[in-house]
Amino acid sequence: MKTKPIVLGVCLLLSMSVAAYPQKVTTEFDKAAPFSKFKTYAWIEGTPAKSPQMRERITESVDKQLAGKGLLKIDRDSNPDLLVAYHAASDVETQLYTSGWAYWGTSTTQVERIPVGTLGVNIGTPKEKKYVWMGKATGTLSEKPEKVEELVSKAVAKMFKDFPPKVKS
Repeated sequence: MKTKPIVLGVCLLLSMSVAAYPQKVTTEFDKAAPFSKFKTYAWIEGTPAKSPQMRERITESVDKQLAGKGLLKIDRDSNPDLLVAYHAASDVETQLYTSGWAYWGTSTTQVERIPVGTLGVNIGTPKEKKYVWMGKATGTLSEKPEKVEELVSKAVAKMFKDFPPKVKS
């Protein structure tokens, strides 16, 4: 019976590829927003991450991206052009891996719990009270804090890669 090692090998390969799926990043924006006129921003309350360290990692990553795009962070009371909020959530996906042949009674099922996270960043205008840009990143999280910091940084960089958006006239 050579099929059992082949099936186990395929299951092993599938389990490794599922556990390391890449981050998915999406963005959308208001095509009528005057992005070239926005010069300043301030933070407002969103749905913060559970840990203070994660909250700091997220805000620092977004601040770095916005500063790199020429926006200046100011106090909310100083009449900013934009307001920025983030929403963070984490959960655990459960995946089952069955190997062997159930018909013969030799199957084995393994349960794997995979931590996943979602980060949304919303940017709006205080005067019009509407969103002009939204980004969302989802992906697998790690148990190691330094790896999570790297994942957050990469996700935010991908999110802001084309910010401010080029609006076709």
